[in-house]
Amino acid sequence: MPHRWKPNVTVAALIERDGRFLLVEEETTDGLKLNNPAGHLDPGESPIQACAREVLEETAHDFEPTALIGVYLNRFTKTRTGDDLTYMRFAFAGTLGTHHDWRTLDTGIVRTLWLTADEIRACPERHRSPLLLRCLEDYLAGQRFPLTLVHTDISVTEPSAQ
Repeated sequence: MPHRWKPNVTVAALIERDGRFLLVEEETTDGLKLNNPAGHLDPGESPIQACAREVLEETAHDFEPTALIGVYLNRFTKTRTGDDLTYMRFAFAGTLGTHHDWRTLDTGIVRTLWLTADEIRACPERHRSPLLLRCLEDYLAGQRFPLTLVHTDISVTEPSAQ
């Protein structure tokens, strides 16, 4: 049987406060880029748990997802290696919690920053992914779905329960 194609599963958080959105500036092979707090789904966790973990690792803030904004597919080719990659992103809105200023930000994260929607729209060349703007526009349009749409079977988080 030929190799089975599998997209990389990622999560992202859209966090708004006073009309500004929390982003991270991160080092990439293409230079400094802006992104939502985001990252890969790890083994043994649900997308909701992954989103809370990634926000904490990248911004040093607690985060509680409250709604699914959408599920997105994105494909691109890495500039250095030519690798053809597809990502499936689960984007969540939620509540920002305590800031833990003693925490070190995740490797590659240079800083966090708060930008308005217009400031984000004005710099698409700095976006890590076109999904940054697409998720933002869906959020601003009021797109929200209940978290119950993202079901994680207990066999994922508790393998002994199989």
